Amino acid sequence: MDHPPSDFASQLCFSHSVEFVKLASEEADIVNLGQGFPDFSPPEFAVEAFQHAVSGDFMLNQYTKAFGYPPLTKILASFFGKLLGQEIDPLKNVLVTVGAYGALFTAFQALVDEGDEVIIIEPFFDCYEPMTLMAGGRPVFVPLKPSPTQKGEPDSSSNWQLDPTELASKFTSRTKAFILNTPNNPLGKVFSREELELVASLCQQHDVVCITDEVYQWLVFDGFQHISIASLPGMWERTLTIGSAGKTFSVTGWKVGWVLGPDRLMKHLRTVHQNSIYHCPTQGQAAVAQSFEREQLHFGQPSSYFVQLPQYIQRCRDHMIQSLQSVGLRPVIPQGSYFLITDISDFKNKMPDLPGAADEPYDKRFVKWMIKNKGLVAIPVSIFFSVPHQKFFDHYIRFCFVKDESTLRAMDQKLQKWKAELTP
Repeated sequence: MDHPPSDFASQLCFSHSVEFVKLASEEADIVNLGQGFPDFSPPEFAVEAFQHAVSGDFMLNQYTKAFGYPPLTKILASFFGKLLGQEIDPLKNVLVTVGAYGALFTAFQALVDEGDEVIIIEPFFDCYEPMTLMAGGRPVFVPLKPSPTQKGEPDSSSNWQLDPTELASKFTSRTKAFILNTPNNPLGKVFSREELELVASLCQQHDVVCITDEVYQWLVFDGFQHISIASLPGMWERTLTIGSAGKTFSVTGWKVGWVLGPDRLMKHLRTVHQNSIYHCPTQGQAAVAQSFEREQLHFGQPSSYFVQLPQYIQRCRDHMIQSLQSVGLRPVIPQGSYFLITDISDFKNKMPDLPGAADEPYDKRFVKWMIKNKGLVAIPVSIFFSVPHQKFFDHYIRFCFVKDESTLRAMDQKLQKWKAELTP
């Protein structure tokens, strides 16, 4: 077996978001808007499904099929088959994993070989780069760039665009995979059909696999529409579509995820899964299966959780935007996801010399200052960029708005106190 290079571990960074959450835990009276998890109850039907799985059939305490509990793989195939316009085989085209994180890791390990290039859109969910390196691949970055806005107009995640020429230049004979995340974390951008068609065309032209992380697909706002790239002509055969029960049913601790894709790719993921995780907890899978069965009956109706949740979360988003603007922060309005980023340029101009190492990006120093002095936790956005590009994006921080009303009120109190301190 080939051993990884001696500096391999040094290339992999300890999760930066963990660093800031740990920092927050050391302070008293903190409002945590950094981590991406809901602090409100999941829907009753999901909780009841889990309770039933634990207290009902005693055989749910035992192993199930290695690649997924059959009722879950069956409902995932049925539910997403309709959305993607595919006949999905529950045995060949579905793999259940330990969360979407597990799905991503399995996909990278299965498909990326030593020296393969993997194209990653910046800003990116911060596990994509280390997972590429762990598989022996080489990350190739292409940034979303913000378009200028009219003075006084709020920025929107839809203003952040890929340059088609720059994107095309990143594809080479060594490109193995393209990583797509829509809605995007941390930006909240929902990629349009036109943008997805551009990516699809390049993937087909260069025979590249698309790994698409769609965990926030139900959290889309303002009438925008989530489109799965696997539903575009010619893309099912080269796409792995990753989803998450945690984000779908507001149960991030259950750690149930899945991958959907063609058997020619999925067979390699099954090999990795069988020889690493082998099997995911049965009861959580049973609860997710029952939850999807319920949603399939209500799909598209006002009673559907996939209709109700984004309506509630959009109100939370709007509340947070208004509150952040009151202290001079400038949120970039997201079209989807759990998150928004906010521009801190005005603070960078007013107080450029915050404590910290000389080479430490400004947003990291600002977040540490804000945790210590304002009692609010956010995540610096520069950590979602490759090291050479961090200095260009060190004037943004990320907040999570998928929070209970009581948390948002606690945020308001902190921000009002901050606002009073700003007033001469």
